[in-house]
Amino acid sequence: MTEQSTLPPPPRLADVLAAQKVLRGYLAPTPLHNYPVLDAATGTEVWVKHENYLPIGAFKLRGGINFMAGLPAEQRKRGVVTASTGNHGQSVAYAARLFGGKAVISVPENANPVKLEAMRANGADVRLNGTDFEEAKEHGERIAAQEGMQFVSSGDEPALIAGVATHTLEILQEKPDVEAVIVPVGGGSGASGASIVAKGVNPEIRTVAVCAEASPAAYLAWRDRAWREAPNRTAAEGLATGAPYMLPQSILWENLDEFITVSEEEMFAAVRMYLETAKTLAEPAGASPLAALLRLKDELAGKRVALILSGGNISPQQLQTVLAS
Repeated sequence: MTEQSTLPPPPRLADVLAAQKVLRGYLAPTPLHNYPVLDAATGTEVWVKHENYLPIGAFKLRGGINFMAGLPAEQRKRGVVTASTGNHGQSVAYAARLFGGKAVISVPENANPVKLEAMRANGADVRLNGTDFEEAKEHGERIAAQEGMQFVSSGDEPALIAGVATHTLEILQEKPDVEAVIVPVGGGSGASGASIVAKGVNPEIRTVAVCAEASPAAYLAWRDRAWREAPNRTAAEGLATGAPYMLPQSILWENLDEFITVSEEEMFAAVRMYLETAKTLAEPAGASPLAALLRLKDELAGKRVALILSGGNISPQQLQTVLAS
């Protein structure tokens, strides 16, 4: 657990604007598309932010590049260590390769094989440690201490939050009349970043976070305004955390309007809906905002809603499970 008093200061809107300038040298803005069939299904005007179109298939790449761009060359050479269930690890691996650095990724033994292959393809030293994310994180922290590398938290790192927050900045630059933004929460970098931007640009924008009922630690911490552990049983690895990150939580406590949880079945149904209506592949975590919108459609009826489709890295086995359910 990271004590509140030891947390780094949260990024501000100015930091997100600076991150956007950095990222423009490496990434094009992702598409923002409206789908009339989704409008009809939800009773809202839906705008999908396609983070699954980024080179690693997930929004985390924004944070990895922004972080690595600001790291001293000497530290890049010594290397960084992080823990990940997949997308964050891919981000750090890709960014390390981009800037000529070294990356060690500690991952759970049951990690998504599609994401593992992508991390290795980007030159990362991938080490399987532990049965879940929390055990992998403990191993990663030990590796960093033993091998003289810098440990990169997937949540409590301001440069990562500022980087991923640029997805919401792009939404509002293209569609400034958006009335609500729905964002998935694993560690919380994406949702906290989205809330910084939304409230910084227009405090009237409704910010909604969503996590898995089967892994509710982030929701409980937000609800109780305190650190909370919880069982971590979701199949959506992008949402699979058993303990919260307190820097994102501190930002969410200040800026987030609503936090809901969705079931595995609701996420799987949303994956299928994206395939059928938007002809796009979403992993369960990436589809969770659509699942949340279907839950909230009466409250948000007639509103203009942006959904962060955070990633599309679903394994063939997981996709078979989703289609068969």
